[in-house]
Amino acid sequence: MSRTAIILLSGGLDSATVLGIASREGYECYAMTINYHQRHNAELKAANRIAKFFNVKEHKIIDIDLSWLKSSSLTNQSMTIPEIASEGIPSTYVPARNTIMMTLALAWAETIGSQNIFIGVNAVDYSGYPDCRPEYIASFQTMANLATKSAIEGKNIQIHTPLIHLSKSEIIHEGEKCGIDYSSTVSCYQATSDGLACGKCDSCRLRKEGFKQANIEDPTQYVAPQ
Repeated sequence: MSRTAIILLSGGLDSATVLGIASREGYECYAMTINYHQRHNAELKAANRIAKFFNVKEHKIIDIDLSWLKSSSLTNQSMTIPEIASEGIPSTYVPARNTIMMTLALAWAETIGSQNIFIGVNAVDYSGYPDCRPEYIASFQTMANLATKSAIEGKNIQIHTPLIHLSKSEIIHEGEKCGIDYSSTVSCYQATSDGLACGKCDSCRLRKEGFKQANIEDPTQYVAPQ
């Protein structure tokens, strides 16, 4: 099996950890970051820092404007980012985001002859997004191996989700083993242009709780003291 891998790298805590794991496992890593015109685009700078830290083979930043998807508070700046936990799927869900991102990663993987795609989805400490569930990943992998020339020729694609069953504190411990400086990552849904976190959104809440449970000092840079 090819030891090259496409890593979907957002610039947040989870995707940085996934890149660290793939690198530790000996994969030659190609990082893909999607600029979908998200309001928290400071994560794009973070992704660049992380890619350089791990000395990836190539880092592509793909521009695909999803700002016309007005049902999501991550792409519609006239909506308010929720700052309390909500029942059901929150407004920060971006329709088909992971499907779009993994499809682009699949195309790049087939282009360079890689059989591995890594993505930092999590089904434990997460916001309830439907495209983070194990059954979704399994279905996408099935589709990938029906839809690609490489799979028809016997080179199946494997979707790797090393974080999917880990708690946020367990993810942080994995990242510590990989030497990740989490202060260089941006997870906040409404981070400033300098990457300062609000400390109030769902992503910040999960991140803060993760460091607390891991018994590790939170290195996140916040707009105001927490």
